[in-house]
Amino acid sequence: MDLNDIDEQPEFRVTFSPNLYLQRRGWVLDQLRREHVTQVLDVGCGEGELLACLCQPAPWLPPPPSNSLPNADTESTSRCTGPFSCAHSESFYPVPNTLPDKIANLHPSHLAGLDVSPHDLQFAVLGTAPKPPSHWNENVRWEALEVKLWQGGLESLNEEFVGVECITAMEVYVCAPIPFEFNLSSSCDRIEHLPEHILPDFAPVLLGVYHPRLLLVTTPNFTFNARFHPPDTPESRVGGYPDPTGRTDRIFRHHDHKFEWVVEEFTEWCASVADEWGYTVEVAGIGKAVEPDEWGRDEELGYASQVAKFKRIEGEPRQDARTKKAMKVVKRASKQTKHELIKTHRYDAHPQARHPLSLDEIGEAVKAKMQEFRQAVTRLEELWFENDIAVMCGGWLEFLIAAVDQHKDLKMMRKEGRGRAEWRVELLGGVHEEPEPFWGECEQDEWESEENAAEDGTVDDKSETGSVPGWGAPCGAGEDGPAESQESGWARGSGWGSTEAHGDSGTGW
Repeated sequence: MDLNDIDEQPEFRVTFSPNLYLQRRGWVLDQLRREHVTQVLDVGCGEGELLACLCQPAPWLPPPPSNSLPNADTESTSRCTGPFSCAHSESFYPVPNTLPDKIANLHPSHLAGLDVSPHDLQFAVLGTAPKPPSHWNENVRWEALEVKLWQGGLESLNEEFVGVECITAMEVYVCAPIPFEFNLSSSCDRIEHLPEHILPDFAPVLLGVYHPRLLLVTTPNFTFNARFHPPDTPESRVGGYPDPTGRTDRIFRHHDHKFEWVVEEFTEWCASVADEWGYTVEVAGIGKAVEPDEWGRDEELGYASQVAKFKRIEGEPRQDARTKKAMKVVKRASKQTKHELIKTHRYDAHPQARHPLSLDEIGEAVKAKMQEFRQAVTRLEELWFENDIAVMCGGWLEFLIAAVDQHKDLKMMRKEGRGRAEWRVELLGGVHEEPEPFWGECEQDEWESEENAAEDGTVDDKSETGSVPGWGAPCGAGEDGPAESQESGWARGSGWGSTEAHGDSGTGW
């Protein structure tokens, strides 16, 4: 249940801006950018909202090899005037002018989704499928991408998931290693949506058998639920869903939750499994209500969702210990039903990707385009999102900047402000005005045009559209310093058998 729908209950309205599911997805995407992730397995992918975001193409490639880009003409610095400074003397690794300095693009090469619901997976198939071009200024795809969707649960294993770079689990699980209110073994993981017989395998499967470099987890904060009603509200007036397992008297947010825990429980579980499987972990929260709490409980109740970022500790001793422990899970799961591959999507890169033309050719094309625009000064992104220019650059924005900087009739300018850099291209000497046509010729052309329109019943529409999209693709723009997209397959282990995992997708960006 989305907390933005809580006003349907007889309780206080609590809203989030942006919506809570968007904040959760935003946190995950931000971590993927910061870590330059290219391979993602979304456990409990549901209808594939996160995967659909990751399928959006990056607007340009990661920076090219340093030896592939010629240096610009050093004399160009003499042309720098006005409030903008020439970008020539700086690196050709620009910060787009509508993104913060520490944001860069995502460049995924392999995506996978896993869920137990065949109904939800059908929506995921549609949402991640390649779509034919429908608009002239859509982003070009510069990198190949493979997407696989699997049906299954955690009681089985999947060899293809072994060694995957990053696993995400958004609102899929909650564990309670040392439940404060139950008499359960401290080694028994409790997951909010998973059946009890599957719960103990969550951490061993994900952190042990699959041992990704990163595991990103989001889960509800039970303490925050009190935010929806006044203090001392009788249980009969508290909206929500009683614990379906009967182990506690807690009221949960979702009818399918098997557990929701407080911050202390989640933090303790994260520290425990991180230590057991050789990971570091950072625990935080997201989701503050827009409305201040009338009783001043905002700090006490914390965030609506808890998040954890597990990062693998490298080194042979840790790896050997993980493998030894994981083998127990492998033996236990060897007789389970294998995952079923529902669909594989493949996206092809543009044939011109990584094959730029010469800087002279690109520079002349930019000059011609600005003359066509009849603009003496143009924002860099306007030129880039003229796809013919981007294609000439082979998908590398750095080649466009270098071509402008070395061209005798062009000048690249950069202006810093409020943590952002604005890039503009100036056509030196301005736009050449074309002579006005002879009035008789103009009149004749107009007369012929009107006569033809009258004969065939059409109207000559001379309106123009010049809209240019902003920087980046939906959900995929971000983070400074993106890593090169990997073209190799997923890292694999030595044949673990097959796997299943579960999911409830409460994701959104």
